[in-house]
Amino acid sequence: MIYGGMPELDATTLRLVDFVIQTDYNKLPPTAIRECKRRLIDSVGCAIGAYDEPLCKMARKVARRYQGTPASRVWGCNWKTTAEAATFANGIMLRFLDHTDAYPVKSRGHPSDVIAAILSVGDALNSDGACVINAVTLAYEVFCSFCETIDINSQGWDQPVYAGLATVLGVGKLLNLTRDQMANAVSLTVAPNMALYQARLGELSSWKGGAAPNACRNGVFAALLARDGFTGPAEVFEGKGGLWNVVGRFDWRIVTGPDSPHRVTKTHMKSFPVCYHGQSTVWAAFELRKQLRVEEITEIHIETYRQAIRIMADDPSRWAPATRETADHSLPYVLAVALLDGEFTTEAFSDQRLVDRVVGELMAKVKVTEDKALSALHPEAAPCRVHVKTADGKSFVQEVMYPRGHARNPMTDAEIEAKFRDMFRSYGTTEQCEAVLNSLWNLEQASNVSEVLDLLATNRADEAS
Repeated sequence: MIYGGMPELDATTLRLVDFVIQTDYNKLPPTAIRECKRRLIDSVGCAIGAYDEPLCKMARKVARRYQGTPASRVWGCNWKTTAEAATFANGIMLRFLDHTDAYPVKSRGHPSDVIAAILSVGDALNSDGACVINAVTLAYEVFCSFCETIDINSQGWDQPVYAGLATVLGVGKLLNLTRDQMANAVSLTVAPNMALYQARLGELSSWKGGAAPNACRNGVFAALLARDGFTGPAEVFEGKGGLWNVVGRFDWRIVTGPDSPHRVTKTHMKSFPVCYHGQSTVWAAFELRKQLRVEEITEIHIETYRQAIRIMADDPSRWAPATRETADHSLPYVLAVALLDGEFTTEAFSDQRLVDRVVGELMAKVKVTEDKALSALHPEAAPCRVHVKTADGKSFVQEVMYPRGHARNPMTDAEIEAKFRDMFRSYGTTEQCEAVLNSLWNLEQASNVSEVLDLLATNRADEAS
């Protein structure tokens, strides 16, 4: 039953709504604020780095069909669209390179997906930078704590379930929804928007990177519906037909404090545009390359944890990737390219490289097996051990436990800036790059986040208004 426009609150919804309402930028510790800004810089940089990719152009074309209020800028463009359409287009750019942060715990996902939605809505509302930082930080808490609570992936549901719910609560905070509205927004996100894990199996399609932007778009739509008076079904988690009935009971609690740092400080950032479970493999390849001649390799044996194998080596498509999305989720492919090139950039996924005979021949020398001791270390670590034999009978081995960017081996500010500048190089001028970077480092001082996003605008003819 619905009373006064508010669904009956099960305990899970009540905890989520109360958590969000109580959050306050002024209560955030300096470490959380700084780590939030580091992830904003990283995510915006990844989006700009993907700006010219065909799928990103396609997403912008879709977004340009729509006009309405509130209106948001599609990053890099001189025109605006609806907040929902901007969320989707910006989210596609953000996710395309698979270069943003990750949070592998009981389940896993990319909490930075929420950034496209929160910046887009903040743009539409002329929100100040402090409000945006608070919204992103609380959305990270929701996303990451949900991943810690239950593994929905193993039950056939995809990580966008986490992203949509984190988005609606972060956006709801920006919209200053009432308690009743926030509860309805939660219900209007969960009930209609379950996502299938099939998007991540077999030969991967462009929807692998589109599923989370779509979920975030749905979260924005749900928040706007609730603001305008729409109501959602009662007891969306714990009711007879609620989420518990689909995935089983879970006790989801969000706790922050001196003994439980904000989760935005705990996610793992990426050095390379590949699936997080392949980061250690690339680092190991770089070290091995210093010790041997790649053309003399006769055998390669990767030992790693079970989850890395399940995602990056347990399907025939991972041994003959035909798409960019599959290649960046292929352990043998990313290892072969790293050994051959001594670097790993987005050029590794060009159409020519995907059919490169030399890469294929090196992949054919790779076998991948689980080491149960390494599996026991995951998800606390992301371990990988690579053995190589060469034609002269020599053996080499390299092990990596915490790849650069892992919370236990974090990237420095200088490294994050270098990654941002590298992503920006093909997009805009050095002056523009530094202006955007400086504005993001000082986001809490911005009176209107739109002024920051305006700095991304391009004068390219195909994007002009």
